[in-house]
Amino acid sequence: MIEIVQPEGWAKPKGYSNGILATGRSLYVGGQIGWNSQCVFETLDLVAQFRQTLQNVLDVVHTAGGNASHIVQMTWYLTDKAEYASRLKEIGEVYRALMGRHYPAMAAVEVKALVEPEARIEIQAIAVLP
Repeated sequence: MIEIVQPEGWAKPKGYSNGILATGRSLYVGGQIGWNSQCVFETLDLVAQFRQTLQNVLDVVHTAGGNASHIVQMTWYLTDKAEYASRLKEIGEVYRALMGRHYPAMAAVEVKALVEPEARIEIQAIAVLP
């Protein structure tokens, strides 16, 4: 069971939740990047890598018996905050296509680099399955 936690009087956040209260089995999804199931990057484009990265997160969640609505927390690591900001509309469209209107507690952080030099984004997630 998942419940959104929104302090009274706070402005409603756009694209994330301030808090999630959940009960069930915890699944910790290790950092996923924008390569395919064979560990090959098909593109260096940020939005395309975001799509693949988020799909990889969802593949792990689905394998454990869950779905997008079971994800309670995500941390996004980006190598270029300015490009992320300039392509936010495209990223939002991809997000909603894969996640619907489910918005876990989230943080996004700009990092100097990721372990795989071609990676533009990495996402860690926590899901709570019933």
